Amino acid sequence: MPTVDPERIPVVVSWGQCLERDALVRPVELMAVAAKQALAAAPGLRDRLDRLSVVNVVGRVGAAPATALAGLLEVDPPVRETTTIGGNTPQWLVNRAAGQIARGELRATLIAGAEALRSSRERRRLRAAGREVPGPGDGTDGNGQAAPPDPVVGDDHPGAGPAELAINLILPLHVYALLESVVAARAGHSAGEHRLAMGALLAPFTDVAAGHPVAWFPEPRSAAEIAEPGPDNRIVAQPYTKRMTAFLGSDQAAAILVCSLDEARRAGLADQAVFVWAGADSVDVRSPTARPDPGTSPAIAAAGRALFRAAGEAAGRAVTLDDVARIDLYSCFPSAVELAADALGLATDDPRGLTVTGGLPYFGGPGNNYTTHSIATLCERLRSSGGDSSGGSGQPELGLATGLGWFVTKHALGLYGAGPPPGGFRAGDTAGDQRAIDASAVPTPLEVPEGTVATVVAATAVPDDAGSIVAAPVIARLAGGQHVAAMPASDEVAAAMGSLDPVALVGTPLTLGGSPPRYRLDA
Repeated sequence: MPTVDPERIPVVVSWGQCLERDALVRPVELMAVAAKQALAAAPGLRDRLDRLSVVNVVGRVGAAPATALAGLLEVDPPVRETTTIGGNTPQWLVNRAAGQIARGELRATLIAGAEALRSSRERRRLRAAGREVPGPGDGTDGNGQAAPPDPVVGDDHPGAGPAELAINLILPLHVYALLESVVAARAGHSAGEHRLAMGALLAPFTDVAAGHPVAWFPEPRSAAEIAEPGPDNRIVAQPYTKRMTAFLGSDQAAAILVCSLDEARRAGLADQAVFVWAGADSVDVRSPTARPDPGTSPAIAAAGRALFRAAGEAAGRAVTLDDVARIDLYSCFPSAVELAADALGLATDDPRGLTVTGGLPYFGGPGNNYTTHSIATLCERLRSSGGDSSGGSGQPELGLATGLGWFVTKHALGLYGAGPPPGGFRAGDTAGDQRAIDASAVPTPLEVPEGTVATVVAATAVPDDAGSIVAAPVIARLAGGQHVAAMPASDEVAAAMGSLDPVALVGTPLTLGGSPPRYRLDA
């Protein structure tokens, strides 16, 4: 094992989380509240920040949110940046910072994010009623002056490829429902049966959210309440009900402060440090249509293997998922949880639970920033554990956080410990696996001859509030192995999809053709 400077072990020393249900706020104002909590718990570091990173904000913030946040916090880090889109980015930022700290390139960084979509919606309502809504803009330097754009960091590849764009398959709800149909069909479930299974999967998430002080919906729900369609829980995309999907309309913020153990000692914070043991990043085939099997995530599997290999190097002994006491899987939709659990070899009913935060449908789905909340919550749990894992073994308690971006596409995993890794932080190497994943993409023609018979790989039907089908995309496999994304050939075909079980269509033939491909149900 190479020599590692023990003072350069990266640690999370403080964090903050908040929500706002009443006052109208803007994203940068709200993230300032969370960031001030983090800085108040680590006052010796506010003037030693090398970097301030803001997680991509869905709501309106202008081009310089990090600069605006620095102004509100009255800090002056030399680097101020924001990220590309992706729920993986908070953990990716930690992984990047941890590596830089271990190499002596970074002392301390503040990572923050927020959404204020409830406030944004309320502002629009008030303006529509003719009321003026005052408030500072977020695209300033904190003194009301226009600021230059912040540098943007991270993976900026688009989430959809030509096959998806050709049929306007760009909404996460629609894509994740397609992935879910593969999971359901593989389990031998009908859509109704699978809803019950998903209800059982998600009910424990609501219990966790009910105990979280910053959860948007702190209310336990039974599996039946989640699974059974009804007037307040309609089908939003087969097989999903509304209560199974991420909630985006919250006002929530989180921030974490990451530094070296040396900086933590200098600031008198070493006793409250949570240690970053290992991190790994990976990317699945970017176009969901081009994935050989849309019901699996080879990239999460690769990142998981790399993460635990790296953790073993850090520990000087084998480290596996069995050594992890606390887990938070990214949970925008059930298929995200199911694919991650399968890739990591984790049972969906594991007694440790799959979340410490509560999940995006119940804790809240604050844009790209959920994983900042989950890291903060995980660190809080690890700190409160007293450091030891169960049984008095003397091994520090470990926690796993996962984040993903786009459509189970971009992934970042992090392993945290209540005590230090003997060998220091290690980054997982996924380069070889990544080349194999990239090479596995199947061709996705945008035009096929009329009358072509294909086999359904994934299917969904999306009703509007009145129950009329407004979208019914499928992914189908041609005889030569290529995949196509296709839409209904007519309104009648779309309406017929509304009376069928799309899960039952997986593995069956249909007829399609055209550019972009359109399908009929008469194969």
